[in-house]
Amino acid sequence: MKYHHVQLAIPAGGEKQAKKFWRDVVGFDVIDKPEGLRSRGGVWFRNGQAELHCGVDEDFRPARKAHPAFEVDDLEELAGRLAGASRSVVRDELLPGYRRVYSEDPFGNRLEFVTKG
Repeated sequence: MKYHHVQLAIPAGGEKQAKKFWRDVVGFDVIDKPEGLRSRGGVWFRNGQAELHCGVDEDFRPARKAHPAFEVDDLEELAGRLAGASRSVVRDELLPGYRRVYSEDPFGNRLEFVTKG
């Protein structure tokens, strides 16, 4: 088994902010949602094999503990882009064999980015 995608909740009307963050800061490409799902709102992204679906939740509350973790090639470069976009960058080296940072999307959802080393 392998995962197909990760879904994060966003508030209604948050698609523009999601695109600015995931496309312009993190480096994902926007991908088309299937026609039958477009009326629900939200926006989908892909970077390599990682696919992320940002879905509208009318009763939105940010995920502060549960989070996706994305393995990246250049953690320092991404950490710089996150900081430059006024996102928090919390470094952590407690996971053996990895360096990682925690951050958040524009809606307060917790995110983890890791690299081997």
